Amino acid sequence: MNFLHHLGKYSMMLSSAFARPERTRVYVRRLIDEAYSLGVSSLGIVAVVSLFMGAVITLNTAYQLVSPLISPSVIGSVVSDSTILELAPTICSLVLAGKVGSNIATELGSMRVSEQIDALDVMGVNSIGFLIWPKIMGFIITLPVLIVISMFLSLLGGYTIGNATGIVSGAAFIEGAQSVFRTYTFVFAMIKTFTFAFIISSVSSYQGYYVDGGSIDVGKSATRSVVFSCVLILISDYTLAQLLLLN
Repeated sequence: MNFLHHLGKYSMMLSSAFARPERTRVYVRRLIDEAYSLGVSSLGIVAVVSLFMGAVITLNTAYQLVSPLISPSVIGSVVSDSTILELAPTICSLVLAGKVGSNIATELGSMRVSEQIDALDVMGVNSIGFLIWPKIMGFIITLPVLIVISMFLSLLGGYTIGNATGIVSGAAFIEGAQSVFRTYTFVFAMIKTFTFAFIISSVSSYQGYYVDGGSIDVGKSATRSVVFSCVLILISDYTLAQLLLLN
């Protein structure tokens, strides 16, 4: 029953968040601010994670391919396929669930305990739409861009470390990466990315908006937002793979 209660409350929150805005210009301005705050400011950590991710995959693949009968270009194909299909969208989303999710929950939770949200409601403002809609849409817009950058930087990291260590030449790496690239793989990664962006932003908003208590409860809501977001990302990752890859 507790699960159904939260599910219904979450659905009502989304319904209010996507209701027709009172002043479209204000919402667009907030959308731009949130897109920068949640997405653009996360570029640094995405870049670092992606570069090292590609480098590590290259080294691990080279370690496992000990047979001289296997072409070194296989390293490029493994790095490309695993990065685009799974690692870039999933690993970066899990990392950002900690950074962005806790940020959203803490911000909204602090506004709740300081009664700023109540003040918006008293003034007749749709506080859910005004505060939550820009966060959800801003992150849905920016996360796919971050993931595309992550894919490129991961391949760049693998290419660089492979070439620098002599594990695989740059030409062989590119040949292997191009040989396995399929448009549907990229489309599937983007579908996952949009899903993960919605999960992180909406779940974290729910946890922060409905905080009940003081500053300690704000911290707890941030923790719950990260945990629930990560669990739902993993569940949806498996579900989408089952529905879109195996059927």
